[in-house]
Amino acid sequence: MSELEAEIRYKVGQWVEYADEDLRMARHGLVLGAEAPYRLIAYHAQQCAEKYLKAYLVFRGIDFPFTHNILRLLELCAAEWVATIRHAEVLTTYAVTTRYPGEDEQVTEQEARAAIITATEVRQTVREALVQAGVMLPDAPG
Repeated sequence: MSELEAEIRYKVGQWVEYADEDLRMARHGLVLGAEAPYRLIAYHAQQCAEKYLKAYLVFRGIDFPFTHNILRLLELCAAEWVATIRHAEVLTTYAVTTRYPGEDEQVTEQEARAAIITATEVRQTVREALVQAGVMLPDAPG
């Protein structure tokens, strides 16, 4: 493996690690029960999906814009598996509107749980694509 390939795989691993941390944070938020910040849970779920897609783009050497738009990232991935997780575009709204006063929309428990499920699907799909391409990923609870 060349030095460049090793560097790319290291960067992919970093993106994956950060994405998994976001998913763990989202799931942990549900432990708070009635006090759970559902808008933040949905935000972290969106961040997980976004970072997994960016990990894939880093691996493929595809430049991506500074964006939270899941659909745009899926389009850039241009892989066969994209169609199976296209529904993840619904997470985009949680990237901004849930974080800033005046922009926030109420997120229900059901929506937060659905966001976690969707992020988990993106995670699984992208991990499978990376592993099939020969990338060794760190084990992390999924």
